[in-house]
Amino acid sequence: MDHSSEEDTDISESEISDYEDKSYEKLKNGSHCVKTSDETFTCPYCPKKRKRDYMYKELLQHASGVGQSSSQKRRAMDKANHLALVKYLEKDLMNVDVPPKPVEESDSSVNPNEQFVWPWIGIVVNIPTRRAGDGRCVGESGSKLRDEYKRRGFNPFRVSPLWNFRGHTGTALVEFNKNWPGFHNALAFEKAYESDHHGKKDWFANQEEKSGLYAWVARADDYKMNNIVGENLRKMGDVKTVSELQEEEDRKQHKLVSNLHNIIQAKNQHLKEIEVRCNETTQKMDVAMGEKDKLIHAYNEEIKKIQSNARDHFQRIFNDHEKLKMQLETHKSDLELRKIELEKREAHNESERKKLAEEMEENAVKNSSLQMASMEQQKADENIFKLAEDQKRQKEDLHAKILRLEKDLDMKQKLELEIEQLQGKLNVLKHMKDDDEDAEVLNKVDTLMKELREKEEAFQDLDEMNNALIAKQRKSNDELQEARNELLNFIKEIPSGGNIGVKRMGELDTRPFLEATRKKYNEEEAEERTSELCSLWEEYLKDPDWHPFKVIMVEGKETEIIRDDDEKLIGLRSEIGEGAYNAVVTALKEINEYNPSGRYISSQVWNYGQGRVATLQEGVQVLLKQWKTYKRKRGMM
Repeated sequence: MDHSSEEDTDISESEISDYEDKSYEKLKNGSHCVKTSDETFTCPYCPKKRKRDYMYKELLQHASGVGQSSSQKRRAMDKANHLALVKYLEKDLMNVDVPPKPVEESDSSVNPNEQFVWPWIGIVVNIPTRRAGDGRCVGESGSKLRDEYKRRGFNPFRVSPLWNFRGHTGTALVEFNKNWPGFHNALAFEKAYESDHHGKKDWFANQEEKSGLYAWVARADDYKMNNIVGENLRKMGDVKTVSELQEEEDRKQHKLVSNLHNIIQAKNQHLKEIEVRCNETTQKMDVAMGEKDKLIHAYNEEIKKIQSNARDHFQRIFNDHEKLKMQLETHKSDLELRKIELEKREAHNESERKKLAEEMEENAVKNSSLQMASMEQQKADENIFKLAEDQKRQKEDLHAKILRLEKDLDMKQKLELEIEQLQGKLNVLKHMKDDDEDAEVLNKVDTLMKELREKEEAFQDLDEMNNALIAKQRKSNDELQEARNELLNFIKEIPSGGNIGVKRMGELDTRPFLEATRKKYNEEEAEERTSELCSLWEEYLKDPDWHPFKVIMVEGKETEIIRDDDEKLIGLRSEIGEGAYNAVVTALKEINEYNPSGRYISSQVWNYGQGRVATLQEGVQVLLKQWKTYKRKRGMM
């Protein structure tokens, strides 16, 4: 059988449900024998158990106890098999254990107060015997009589011939099932011999010759006889009335029903407690997620405010720098003109020549001052480049800190879940205590309490480190963003040209719309129609409620892509064309990547040669190039 081939393997707790369904299908297909007779059953998963025959309710109680056991000694496969057996008994063999009619209703000839030997035993006498070579008597085997009685419908499970020192006594005891169907079979067995005048009264009647077998059901007088029959009856059973057996069965059934009722109530109470705990955990998670969203929103607002202040501050510095630079250039030009004028007047006279020399000396001093101012300006430019390099390093440090912060946040959430799970397991173990497993449950409770305290201490340490990293991240992010904004504003003032420049992220390209409308309208109408379409789609792009993206897994990471079934984009592609569709998709992706919360156009330093955001190093290279150009022009002057 399949069970014997799987004894050395086991399954995990999470696979119990699937294995239960497979075992149930095998039971339905008849792969295992459960019903051994009309009233008796056996457990196909406990072949080594001493008790092999069960009543329906006894087998159901056995299967439920094993399937729902919390003991670690029980294998998961055994639990799954017995749960499948419970399901099979309740769904497919539900009505097989209906008790038969009371004896007094089905057979009025039986006195409820008459004493019978129980378990039900029939007595067969006058079995033919013969003498063997050793002088002992031999006769028919019990199995032959048992098979004959089964064919006649009496269904005994054993026929035991009685032997003594002389051999076969010519007597046998017929054992029937000790339930009510077995009793009916015993009475039918007795009536069959009585109707043939081979019953008990006929055997004890005074007749000279008796042929054939005589049989009857053993009663109190047979039980008390001082012969081999009485001795074996006293060894095999006891004397009880039918009414006593019915009362005993009623007591057992009432006790079983009461126990099952208590078990169901306990399970329902445990289920309610688990549901309450689950609801509390869900509410806590919802509150935590809400607080997280609020923190993220506040963080984004703070970043926007800091970026705006940094941009204004850098703009003021740049304006002051340009104003001072123009003043220096104007002053220098005036001095040059003055020098030329003094040189022309040098030939007039000596006094004028001396005066000119003095003025030239003053001009030299002023020129020296201007050169020192230029050097100071050069140092300021170098400081700007150094600041950009520092910001690049800070960005790399910030990226490492962000990765560490994300890892700490994941670990923090994992610890929170583990703490909740440990608390849930602890509460479940508190409600599942059993008299036979108190020691094991207490050990589990102690272990879980130690793990819970360790997890809480680790969570507290991680939370403190997380707060410190968040503060450092904000500071580094502020400095990095300030440097990028200064770089962005500086590059805006540089004449266009080269691969590095400023790009407005999320700005809609109108050229595909104009090309599409020119195919349908004249030049004037096409421009008007293009303006209307672009205005409409710019409003769509600004709408935060329109989010035509879906999340897919790419190399183990969540990635957002454009939805193929978005009605607006489908209509745009069919009505305007592929070029306009691609322009809108490009703008959508840029907004979603660089400003998903605000949904407005933002500027970025852009590497047009490679089609991506420029790095700080590339921006610094542009600054160095401009500074060298400016230095070369100053040298030529």
